[in-house]
Amino acid sequence: MKKAIITGITGQDGSYLTEILLKKGYEVHGIIRKSSSFNTGRIDHLYADKDILNKTLFLHYGDLVDTSNLNRLLERIEPDEIYNLAAQSHVKVSFEIPDYTAQVDALGTLRFLDAIREVGLKRVKFYQASTSELFGKVQEVPQSEKTPFYPRSPYGVAKLYGYWIIVNYREAYDIFACNGILFNHESPRRGETFVTRKITRAASAIAAGLQKTLSLGNLDAKRDWGFAPEYCEGMWKILQHKKAEDFVLATGEAHTVKEFVELTFNEIGIELEWKGKAESEKGVVKKIDYSKTEKLLDLNNKSAQYRYNFSKAIKKGDAVIVIDPNYYRPTEVDLLIGDPSKANKLLGWKAKTKFSNLVRLMVKSDMEKIFTRGY
Repeated sequence: MKKAIITGITGQDGSYLTEILLKKGYEVHGIIRKSSSFNTGRIDHLYADKDILNKTLFLHYGDLVDTSNLNRLLERIEPDEIYNLAAQSHVKVSFEIPDYTAQVDALGTLRFLDAIREVGLKRVKFYQASTSELFGKVQEVPQSEKTPFYPRSPYGVAKLYGYWIIVNYREAYDIFACNGILFNHESPRRGETFVTRKITRAASAIAAGLQKTLSLGNLDAKRDWGFAPEYCEGMWKILQHKKAEDFVLATGEAHTVKEFVELTFNEIGIELEWKGKAESEKGVVKKIDYSKTEKLLDLNNKSAQYRYNFSKAIKKGDAVIVIDPNYYRPTEVDLLIGDPSKANKLLGWKAKTKFSNLVRLMVKSDMEKIFTRGY
């Protein structure tokens, strides 16, 4: 039975990767930060399973800013694989807390690599969660493993350090360490402060009459969006490759934030039209089709109540999308689109979920939470 350590196990990627590794027969050790509130929601279904908890899944308190803690965990567990997914991962927030972002995202990676050396783990394989934000002000389109980096945020800069320290320790100390340069990947488990989940959750709340408008920043930013569980499978494939290398995982398609908004509202039966320009632009309700969401949720006998709630909440001409300049980044990244051909060829990995299906999955999940659970 292989042993794996996952940092950031309570996050979107950590939870999916845990499920994948457990199915593959791994013993999984997750590192979680001590918090005054419960933060294990994404893995509670595993945590509550008596056949899994403390048998094939073990949780340990730890932090990437605590070197001695990392050393003790590595000595005790002696893992075969390490997946470093922990990070301060919100780009906009990194401008507000740049020092902390650097401590965790940059130096945290260094601390882990040094701990591997000090403990003397000769055969361990290390996966570093890198990011498409490395490319920032893109130097070519699409972006591949050979594209020059130009990060545009403290987050991107911190991750750039993490990327190069992986390469350096791989070459200097022969550590099997790899960077997964993953482009945006989303799911119903995405954090609510990230723009995709912010959109799907707000649209659901607007339909339920719990929220009037959704405030966004740059609607024209283009991103390469994929489905998170597929990317987590890609992480595993990267460490199974015979040679330690770096890989881009992406769909190869780019869509604007505005497209994501339009598809989201269309899924719940709202057709939008756009009025105004720049900071004055608004998304206004042009047409409403209640039946689309009734089919999406399969409401059956609840459909009458739903239709009543929906009709009370929204009407034609309502401005449901507004622009708030506070959501603009100090330095914007306008276009990210990945070239996954290396991963396609060497790993046999390919993104399968289409953009429209990804949006539908996320909308359906949030609509069900809002209309059946009330949140």
